[in-house]
Amino acid sequence: MDGRLKPYRGYKETKLLWLANVPKHWDVKINKSIWVERKTVNCINKPLLSVTIKKGVILQSELLTSSSKKDSSNLDKTKYKLIQPNDLVYNKMRMWQGAVGISEYRGIVSPAYIVLKPIRNINHRYYHYLLRTPGYVKESFRNSYGICDDQLSLRYEDFKCMHNIIPPKEEQDQIVRYLDSKLTKIDKFLINKKRLIELLKEQKQAIINQAVTKGLNPHAQMKPSGIEWLGDIPETMEIVRLKNLSKVNPTINLNKYSLDDRVVFLPMEKISENGHIDNSEFREIQDVKNGFTGFARNDVVVAKITPCFENGKGACLDSLKSDIGYGTTELIVLRPSNKILPKYLYFITRTDCFRILGEEVMTGSAGQKRVPVQFVSSFKLGVPDIERQRRVLTYIEEKIQIIDGAVERIKKEISLINEYRTSLISSVVTGQVDVRNIQVEEAKVDLAGDAEHITDLDDEAVCG
Repeated sequence: MDGRLKPYRGYKETKLLWLANVPKHWDVKINKSIWVERKTVNCINKPLLSVTIKKGVILQSELLTSSSKKDSSNLDKTKYKLIQPNDLVYNKMRMWQGAVGISEYRGIVSPAYIVLKPIRNINHRYYHYLLRTPGYVKESFRNSYGICDDQLSLRYEDFKCMHNIIPPKEEQDQIVRYLDSKLTKIDKFLINKKRLIELLKEQKQAIINQAVTKGLNPHAQMKPSGIEWLGDIPETMEIVRLKNLSKVNPTINLNKYSLDDRVVFLPMEKISENGHIDNSEFREIQDVKNGFTGFARNDVVVAKITPCFENGKGACLDSLKSDIGYGTTELIVLRPSNKILPKYLYFITRTDCFRILGEEVMTGSAGQKRVPVQFVSSFKLGVPDIERQRRVLTYIEEKIQIIDGAVERIKKEISLINEYRTSLISSVVTGQVDVRNIQVEEAKVDLAGDAEHITDLDDEAVCG
């Protein structure tokens, strides 16, 4: 926390579940004394807006461009609600998760949203910060109603009766100035850390590409590979197709198993882009032998559907906690022969050449393209003998361990800074610390500037 920050001299109890006390001179009133619902409709020519959990109010076009989400808005937008700049907007089905924010835009949203216009002199950005704090999000959860979490709804009738805090307007302004200044610096730090992670990932990928396609000896005698994109390869390598090194999509022999035996089950989310698998889910063979993809320990699996294939999803199943297992049908399975080490085969599927060439021949509709099994079977590359494969693996794994360690340390830094950011906002907007006399540099923070989006977490929004 900023060393200059001290508590106010005097506080009073609020009797609120989400906030025990506030500075003595701050007001505590219900929300209807700050906002009233805006119900203007039939503005169909205005841009469509969405409210996201991490970014607040954004243009729907921005959401659709930056994610895999699809436009689910109605063709008839006559009942869509008008939003004016500085209106407060929340998704009544997701307010309890933080889907709320102040709009910088004039546009329209679906009836799933509540639009509120201010009726008193407030700093709109102050409430953008306040209503997105963990404390107020929990208060929204307490006031939402539904059979289960997925059906919870915060109606305007309930929101308007919820209590809120109202500092003097000049203090709201100073709080916003202080937070804008601090968060600008914090977010720049986080962005730089993310860029560093990306550079380290690129370095790791370059190590894999070089070691697998050219070997470890930069002075090795070379020979033409006969493959235009590959160029020369070490003389000790032999050009081989993957189908000559492995069985592609082999069958699973269940003769020694009982149908009620439990084996590892791997849906796509249990396979990481770094080649790690989550062995935590087991299912009985009778429940998965039909309709799922079978594999065995030491097989290599490759995701065939976009974007999983493009992102490198796949794994060497040397750590599989059952002799056989089953998983998503979106996997291609390679069973290594005695000519190739399983982990080496896996790193072949991690090379840029394998991924880029695979992307070029994908078939199917946009968003649902798949790499053909024939491409994987026919993919060819220079492969060394087993002993050289071992040396390559040792080199790659040592380098990757160093890089992955650095990435994990940076991720921990990012997590700690995000926690600090959240704590700072909560402490300042609720008056637990006094920023009135702190001189700050003027800064403008985007209302969508939630630092969590810097960590590439998934977002949620109701489009339209």
